[in-house]
Amino acid sequence: MDQQTFATGAEKEKIEEAFQVHDIIAKHQAARGGIILILEKIQARHGYLPEQALRVVAGETGRSIVDLYRMATFYRAFSLKPRGKHVCSVCLGTACHVRGAPRVEEEFEKQLKVKAGQTTPDKEFTLETVNCLGACALGPVAVVDGRYFSGVSTVKVKQIIEQARAGLDKVDLRTDRRIFPLTVNCSRCNYSLMDPAYPIDGSPSIRLAMELDGKLGWLWLSALYGSDTYTSNHCIPLEAVVKIFCPHCHAELVGGDWCPDCGAQMVTMIVQGGGILQLCPSCGCKGRMLDIC
Repeated sequence: MDQQTFATGAEKEKIEEAFQVHDIIAKHQAARGGIILILEKIQARHGYLPEQALRVVAGETGRSIVDLYRMATFYRAFSLKPRGKHVCSVCLGTACHVRGAPRVEEEFEKQLKVKAGQTTPDKEFTLETVNCLGACALGPVAVVDGRYFSGVSTVKVKQIIEQARAGLDKVDLRTDRRIFPLTVNCSRCNYSLMDPAYPIDGSPSIRLAMELDGKLGWLWLSALYGSDTYTSNHCIPLEAVVKIFCPHCHAELVGGDWCPDCGAQMVTMIVQGGGILQLCPSCGCKGRMLDIC
């Protein structure tokens, strides 16, 4: 009988991780900014960048491990050590500092019982401080799980933490003031994209033409900004990037910024009354931007 070698549990875990990283690399390496996107996907899976994963990326992309570590330490979004399920970032920039940000940081430390840069023993929360979040006029500012909170005071900190525990994605479309209806036009021909005959979330939907893997179809989006409800005559796999077209002039509605969450190029529409709406075309991604004129 031939001698057989059986992998230990730890070895199996390493093999499985290598295959997962290989799949991420194969899917995103050719994309613009591919190496950053690969690191983002790995971090999204683990909450940080494991050393073994970085070594697999280095081996398959030809990048040196030193280059990958340089990127991982340059971009604040990346972490080389495990972080909590919820990440709280408190801005200590000048504008926030003079409005009481140090007291806000102290209250986060008191409520979470950890210092900035630490993770709670139950791995639920990581507390960080940053020098600027780009929202100086709204200070003091804190960001929890990607959600910005403006004008944060010490009395609001406990409520913010409780919201994070309950799930910041849970919203009431009827009462949440962050959810509001938009009316949009094609960014090319300026024709209305609204479909009152097909309401979603109680408002006329946004009707768009789409293409996925060479198949043409229709896509209806909720016009409530902040709602992720949609329907289509095609089953759209998670993370699939859909091509979006105007149903009137048939122009592809692409050309916006790059999604800060997944790296896909955003779809752009004109907001009636003045403004631009950008949405990520990757299924499952919540990336969106709204600029009101």
